[in-house]
Amino acid sequence: MAKCFSFNLTEAGNWLYRSVFTKSGLRSSTTELGDGTVMHCWIPKARKEGKPDLLLIHGLGANALWQWGDVIPHVTPHFNVYVPDLVFFGGSYSTLPDRGEAFQARCVMRLMEAHSVRRMSLVGLSYGGFVGYSLAAQFEEAVERVVICCAGVCMEEKDLREGVFKVSDLEEAANILLPRTPAKLKELVGYVFYKPPPLSFIPTCFLADFIDAICGDYIQEKKELIWAIPKDRKLSDVPKITQPTLIVWGDHDQVFPLELGHRLKRHVGDNAHLTVIKKCGHAFNVEKPREFTKILKTFLVDLKLPPAEFPPSKLQQQTKSQVK
Repeated sequence: MAKCFSFNLTEAGNWLYRSVFTKSGLRSSTTELGDGTVMHCWIPKARKEGKPDLLLIHGLGANALWQWGDVIPHVTPHFNVYVPDLVFFGGSYSTLPDRGEAFQARCVMRLMEAHSVRRMSLVGLSYGGFVGYSLAAQFEEAVERVVICCAGVCMEEKDLREGVFKVSDLEEAANILLPRTPAKLKELVGYVFYKPPPLSFIPTCFLADFIDAICGDYIQEKKELIWAIPKDRKLSDVPKITQPTLIVWGDHDQVFPLELGHRLKRHVGDNAHLTVIKKCGHAFNVEKPREFTKILKTFLVDLKLPPAEFPPSKLQQQTKSQVK
C-alpha cells in the first residue's frame, strides 16, 4: 500500500504540472530531428503572431515539466512559450555520442526551426544556462535577449583543482546532482536550497519512487553531460555574446558560487547585468518563484534592468522613490 500511495503522490505532481502547462495554453509535442535524435517540447496550442517567442531551457535533475511549472503561468500571457526537454531528459534522447552543451544547443535550435521559430529570447536555468549561452553564441541572429540563471558558464577546468567549488570531485558531484537513493535526494535538496524543505516526514518509498519516475532515465548519459562541462574548459575559449544579457544568481548558491556570476558579467561586458536574489540557493525557480518571475518580467516584458539585489535594499527603494 505504501508503494501505491507514494507512486500516486508522484503521479499527482505530474498531473498538477501538466494541468498548469495545458491551462496556460501549451501542448506536448515530439519531433524527430532525423539523425537519431528525438526532442520533446511543450509548445503553444495556437501560436499568436503578435507575441514574441520565448524559450525556457531547464537544468539537471527533473524534466522541464517540474522545473518550469511555477513560472509558466506568469510568462504565457506575454509570449509564445516553448519548453523543451533537453536530450536525455523527459521525452528527448539521441543515439549520437556528443555530450557537449554546444550539441544540446544545436538540437534545441533545430527543434525551434522545426516549429517555425526564427527569432526568440531565452532563459537558461543552471545546466540550461550553459546550453542557452551556447545557443546565443552560435545563433546570434536568432536570439534577442538572454537570461542566464546560476550557470557557471565562465568556470574553468582548473577551478575544480583550486577549490572554487564546494564539491570538486566530478563523480561525487554527479552522484549528488543525479540522486539514485532517498539519502542522496535529501543531500541534493540540502545542497540546492538556502532553506531546504523538510523531507524527514516523507516516506522513503515516496522518495524512491520519485527518483525512479522523474530522475531515473539515462543516468549514464546525464553523468557524461556533467563530465563534459569542465573538460578542457578555459575562459579564453568562451565566446562573448552580444545580446542584452541578464544574469540571475542566488547569493547562497552552493553548486555554482556567486563569484562565477560576477565572472560571467565581467566576461560579457557592458551588455550584461547581474541580479542577485537574497537569501536564496541554487534552485531559486522553486525556492523563490515570485521573485524570479518578477525579475523575468522586468527584463523580458518591461525591457528594463531589475535591481542588482532582489528584493531591493532599502537604499535602492529610497533612491527609486526619489527618482519618481
